[in-house]
Amino acid sequence: MTQTTMRRGTQARHDALLVLLRTGVASVQTLAARVGVSPSTLRRDLTQLEQDGRIARTYGGAIVRDVFQERSFNESALINQEAKAAIAAAAVELIPANATIFLDAGTTCLALARALTGRGPLTVVTRGLEGAVLLSRTAQIDVVMLGGHVRPLSHGVVGPLASMAFERLAFDVAFLGADAVDAVRGLGEPTAEETYVKEQAASRSGQVVLLADASKLGPSNVAAWLPLGPSWTLLTDGRIDASTAKTFADQEIRVLTAD
Repeated sequence: MTQTTMRRGTQARHDALLVLLRTGVASVQTLAARVGVSPSTLRRDLTQLEQDGRIARTYGGAIVRDVFQERSFNESALINQEAKAAIAAAAVELIPANATIFLDAGTTCLALARALTGRGPLTVVTRGLEGAVLLSRTAQIDVVMLGGHVRPLSHGVVGPLASMAFERLAFDVAFLGADAVDAVRGLGEPTAEETYVKEQAASRSGQVVLLADASKLGPSNVAAWLPLGPSWTLLTDGRIDASTAKTFADQEIRVLTAD
């Protein structure tokens, strides 16, 4: 049996466990019998699901958490389009002349890529497939695409190849996206790999600007988090309320709003 086949089998078993847990089956013995594994294997499965943030363990069993569901790129592109365009237009004004910038993956960063078309001279290093293709058509923008493993939903690259590239790069500004933003916990993503690549980009940048529309601000059960740096800027839209803006200001995060 190949490793790929084993991973698929494990994933299918995990999916079956979540279905059973949602229907009220909680006993370890019953769950093990229903999915056809030993109790010890079942406990390892539950431990992994707990580490992934998908369940909460209870005495003798587990319950399914209200798990954050990552949207596909195409689905995300249909949401809050006006807010993302406004954020992108404001972000352009933060880019110095002849700068080298990092552009994250995601639909808000793609909106910034659209706002940059026809501009330059500029060097853009990106991990987003759509942004790289779009900007490659602009003569005065030099596009550098990071290598790595392509995430199937976000279309952003992660992994060792991306990490190796950061060792030889530096940016005037890093524009980061996020699936969730919390003033205390930081920038939230579905995987630690995603937060790590953003952390590396931020560490190589003179300025870090987090692009997030107001719907992403506040508590979330997304799985992985990166604390916000005290010198970071949050660029959001005008729907942010005063109390939320204050929570970021209390963490020494500069908040800018786009009309």
